[in-house]
Amino acid sequence: MTLDIAFWILALVCVGSALAVILIRDLFRAALFLVVCFFTVAGIYVTLNASFLAAVQVLIYIGAVAMLLVFAIMLTRDTRRGNPTGKLKIPALVVALALLGVMIWSVVSFNWPSATEMSQMVSTQDIAGLLFSSEGGYVLTFEIAGLMLLAAIVGALVLLRDK
Repeated sequence: MTLDIAFWILALVCVGSALAVILIRDLFRAALFLVVCFFTVAGIYVTLNASFLAAVQVLIYIGAVAMLLVFAIMLTRDTRRGNPTGKLKIPALVVALALLGVMIWSVVSFNWPSATEMSQMVSTQDIAGLLFSSEGGYVLTFEIAGLMLLAAIVGALVLLRDK
């Protein structure tokens, strides 16, 4: 019961902060609301017993992506002007509504497993065993993903430095 209440509170905060990211004209505040949205998604993962996804959400999205966005906005000139008004509002709205319809149809038509089946399917130990075991063969993939993240951070620093 408590997890259900926490889930719905986190879901409402997540949707509210996602709307704030879209609607607020100040780029810095929009980036901060994006960080709030990422935190609430990590909290939702915790309520769903997906501790590995929650840790990945905090480490990668909040620790790397969101902080990189905040620093990029802070180093950008003229952030006080805000986002310019878009000329493609109507086509973007149509595409967003179509995507929402496809997502709702997917959620409704999928045969979801129960919570007890989900808890028996995957745990953090299962994921770690699959990633780092010799028969899993995913160690190289895991290391390549880490190198790609490092290259993205170095590339962002090169783009942001003063010449």
